[in-house]
Amino acid sequence: MNVILLEPVDNLGEAGDVVKVRPGYARNFLVPQGLALPATAANQKELQARLSQSARQLSERKGDAERLKEILGDASVEIKVKAGEERIYGSVGSRDIADALLAAFDVQIDRRKIDLREPIKMLGEYVVPYRPHPEVTIELKLNVVPEG
Repeated sequence: MNVILLEPVDNLGEAGDVVKVRPGYARNFLVPQGLALPATAANQKELQARLSQSARQLSERKGDAERLKEILGDASVEIKVKAGEERIYGSVGSRDIADALLAAFDVQIDRRKIDLREPIKMLGEYVVPYRPHPEVTIELKLNVVPEG
């Protein structure tokens, strides 16, 4: 099934690209999430209108991402967890990182854009990339410490 991407999708393409995907992937994920539309002539015309509007929005989002980078660039976030000797009980995931940033800096971030390869399961200091915009990467400095 051919679809037109409305937003950049990792390992698939950029906004405006016409790509061939499996029908289930398009029907169950891409279209409901608003990431793609079926590739028809009417949707191609609609896409051109959306792309001109999204170019303006993308430049605004980049400006917002740059301001966020200024706020969080040198900041370090401390996350307190229940822990034993070196290992923690459970794990620290992207939701925990987003909640800690909200508590510490009163900044709401999209946890899906935190590039955490696997959950953190040990105490210590970590640097986790956050990509609020395709051209802007913020290195979040985390310090996972035991409670008390």
